[in-house]
Amino acid sequence: MTTVFRKSLLGYVAAAALMATAGVANAEWRGWNIHPEGYPNTTGMDKFAELLAEKTDGRLTLTMYHSGTLGSQPDAIEQVRIGALEIGNFNLGPIGPIAPEANVVSLPFIFKDMEHMHRVLDGEGGQLISDGMAEKGLVALAWYDSGARSFYNSQKPITEPADVEGMKVRVMNNDLYSGMISALGGNPSPMAFAEVYQSLKTGVVDGAENNWPSYESTGHFEVAGYYSLSQHLIIPECVCINADVFASLSPEDQQAVTEAARESADLQRQLWAERAEASRAKVMEAGVQFNEIENKAAFQEAMKPVYDNYLSSNPDLVPLVELIQNTD
Repeated sequence: MTTVFRKSLLGYVAAAALMATAGVANAEWRGWNIHPEGYPNTTGMDKFAELLAEKTDGRLTLTMYHSGTLGSQPDAIEQVRIGALEIGNFNLGPIGPIAPEANVVSLPFIFKDMEHMHRVLDGEGGQLISDGMAEKGLVALAWYDSGARSFYNSQKPITEPADVEGMKVRVMNNDLYSGMISALGGNPSPMAFAEVYQSLKTGVVDGAENNWPSYESTGHFEVAGYYSLSQHLIIPECVCINADVFASLSPEDQQAVTEAARESADLQRQLWAERAEASRAKVMEAGVQFNEIENKAAFQEAMKPVYDNYLSSNPDLVPLVELIQNTD
């Protein structure tokens, strides 16, 4: 064995031993995101990739694929679960049927407002939801905003549950959401999102529900000029990593990955708030009649049958629901 080769081999062994001792791993990850360039989530995920490389000195790198280029959201969720992709930015709605803990956020009025949602998810409640998701192959590193959904319609302000009685309201195709409208005395009308504008315009439905950016960007404010701030559904998104991939990291790298995700969430939330405020200002300038529902307790009380039905089928989730409701 030549001296040069021996020195090279010894150097390699020493470097490998050092890496093993430090628990260092090199990896090139791929990430999925459905949103286009310029969207708050897209900017946030790009920031996550930047911070990931920075905090691990380039050992861990992430290439993001935006605009759903690697497949639909259900497909991407499954790819991250099995490890075909390492990272994904997902809405908790489609994760709910996979991990029951994640479905809790789809209960109407489970959160009082956006800040309450942040306090829950950034604390014990978020950890319990992430733990449940981890059992299904997904670890939630951080939580992104996707807005608060409120009621809007073409007839009148909504200030109390009685105002919804008899109203035809478009909802997403989910039994929880249909149950919410029925519990308020309205008539739920599940339909594709693309059909809502024309249905509002022609009176097929009287109202719908969504966040400020969606209400504004779709032009729904043109045909449904009453917006009542109920914030009845606040369904967050997660920055998720494959559970086995996360478990394989050293404690130091697990911390670095988590910190990078949470710092990116700070940016995403700021950008989302700015976008929501810009949309709100635009529709208000256009003459939308706005009111804030001050007494949400009446609406929450009306949801008792929805909760009773849900929790009778999912009794293990009662402590999580109570934790969320009791979080100040």
